[in-house]
Formats: sequence, structure tokens, C-alpha cells
Amino acid sequence: MTTMGSLILRTASRFLLPLLLLFSVFMLLRGHDEPGGGFIAGLVAATGFALYLFAFDAGRTRELMWADPRVLFGLGLLAATLAGVPPILVGEPFFTAMWWPIEVPGLGEIKLSTPLVFDIGVYLVVLGGVMTIVLALAEAEE
Repeated sequence: MTTMGSLILRTASRFLLPLLLLFSVFMLLRGHDEPGGGFIAGLVAATGFALYLFAFDAGRTRELMWADPRVLFGLGLLAATLAGVPPILVGEPFFTAMWWPIEVPGLGEIKLSTPLVFDIGVYLVVLGGVMTIVLALAEAEE
């Protein structure tokens, strides 16, 4: 994929990618009680990386991502599946929601839950799947 060489697009993508990633984490974490969740958050994150890809190239985008998209996809499937295991260990049906209160100094009590672990898995599956496709298309064009 050849880049257009647009200074505006390159500058904007460097500014927007961190904002889109931060917004995707916000959407992920608020998705239990309000609109959002792992799927839409993964799409927002993939949009940020795709924008960076359009401004630069596939090689630089792969370098920027902290892991290969296929690995993210696999880790997401693993996390989403493992979210259903803890209820089985206590005699509940698979994927029954469970919460564990954790005391965090300075923040107080937060609750870790199996739905959050599942949503993180969905986030990684969507991000990994979309970026695998987008990068493959960009590299095929080069």
C-alpha cells in the first residue's frame, strides 16, 4: 500500500490513535451497564490502527501493535472461553456471571467479574480479526 504522503493525515493519525484506543478502553469498561462492550470497543481500536495504516504502511502499523493480530485473536478466544470456567468450579452452570471484590489501595473496592473477562476476550477477538484482515489486504496491495 502506498501512502499518500499527506502531512495532515500522518499528524492526525498520530494524534487520533491514542485517543481512539483510550476511548475503546472506556467503551469496554462501561459496556456492562450502558451501551458499549467488547465488540464495539474492539471495532473502535481497530479503526484507530486502520487510520494509522492509511497514513503510514502495514509494516509500521505491525510495529506499533504490541502483538501480532492473530495472537490477539487467539488470546481473546482463550479469555472468552476461560470466563465460563470459574462457575463450573463452584457447581454453577457454564458462563454464570460471578464477581469478586478486590481492595485496591487508593481506589477502594473494585469488582473483577467473569463478564468483564469475557468482554476483554471479545475485544481482543474483534481487534485481532479486523486487523488481520485489514493488514492482509494492505500487504497484498503492496
